[in-house]
Amino acid sequence: MKNTILHIFSFLFTLSLLAQENSLLQPGTYSGVFEKGNFKDDISFTLQKEKEIWTVSFTSLKQNAIGIPARQVSVIKDSISFILQSDRYTYIFKNKWEPTSQRLKGTLFVDEEQVSYSLIQETSVGSASYNKEEVTFHNMDLKLSGTIYRPDNPNGNALVFLTSSGGGDRSGSRAEAIYFAKKGITTFHYDKRGTGQSEGNWQTAKMDDLVEDDINAITFFSKATGISLSEIGIKGSSQGATKVPYLLFKMPSLAYGIAVSCPASSLLESDLNAWKNANSDKLGDDLEAAANLQRKVFQYIGGLIAKEELEKAISENESASWFTAVWIPNLDEVVTDPKLSYSPMTYFDKVKQPLLLIQGTKDEIIPLESHAIISSAIKPSRNEDYQLVLLENANHSMYFVGESDFPYWAALHPEYLEALVNWLEQITGS
Repeated sequence: MKNTILHIFSFLFTLSLLAQENSLLQPGTYSGVFEKGNFKDDISFTLQKEKEIWTVSFTSLKQNAIGIPARQVSVIKDSISFILQSDRYTYIFKNKWEPTSQRLKGTLFVDEEQVSYSLIQETSVGSASYNKEEVTFHNMDLKLSGTIYRPDNPNGNALVFLTSSGGGDRSGSRAEAIYFAKKGITTFHYDKRGTGQSEGNWQTAKMDDLVEDDINAITFFSKATGISLSEIGIKGSSQGATKVPYLLFKMPSLAYGIAVSCPASSLLESDLNAWKNANSDKLGDDLEAAANLQRKVFQYIGGLIAKEELEKAISENESASWFTAVWIPNLDEVVTDPKLSYSPMTYFDKVKQPLLLIQGTKDEIIPLESHAIISSAIKPSRNEDYQLVLLENANHSMYFVGESDFPYWAALHPEYLEALVNWLEQITGS
């Protein structure tokens, strides 16, 4: 993921050069398909000109990259070049406007690779296709902030993105919120408590607290848009996915749920599985012994065992050859996280609404058998609208990690968004 445009340009600033007065280029957004072998991505450049100074921003929804500023922008007559920089690569874009074909044709130079592409200028009619509204709502005394995306041509359906693990704000779901808004679905996402512009503390919150935030978000969204709960679905990934069955159970009027990369275990066991995957090659036969101590560390963080019990286990194992591989925080600074005890498995057999479960075969976080366990748990509910999608060579974040003909950009698995759209069309009929 570290090659994704989203994570690598926050430190960039726009450097621009004066354009020559006789430039044939026109400001606007130029979009098209960037393709090399089995790699394919929809990209766009937004060119702006103010007082003879040009700036360029780059967008790729599949990379969750929206309006990333370019640097070293140079315009000479009908040509424009600029640079995007990652922690590993320098991406040099050289483009030329061709009036005959009415296209911006260019070449990307990275490492020793050269890839050509052709972009067409978007018209004012087909450019945005949605409007966004910044909003606030409350859960008790907490003020939470989010964004509603209203399509120009709504199809009557709506989708709310649930918050996920850690301190991530709404930016993690922005690309998908925009993607579905462009397809006519009214969407909503918000900053998890204690992140972005939302008040509160996510670290000390219990899972019930976060679920109540989601319930208030969905209720507010329904009232703000006039869309009934029966037309609103929910989507969560990772920890957000574990809340999907819980919310569908607590809010039976909701239309459907989408759970991506959902563990069939407690969050503690999922975290431990991720640690084991990261250390299996290094520890070999010592993996299980080390994992037993790592589990106790997580149990202490989750408030499941006393500090004295963990300290005893540490003392008994500190001379082991594998000891340094175990992550042990400063025990005096640990903030108890009761969410680690939460498991979604209590609720899957109670779900009556349509449910889509998506898991990647290269998921490095959750147990790989999660999809099978969840599918078995759903059987008693006789949910005829349950569907499982396994994506070959997709990781926990739904990025494609198989052999790529263009390994310089990370992007979503090519079948991920397609699977979502196909299922939504089947469920909603639009």
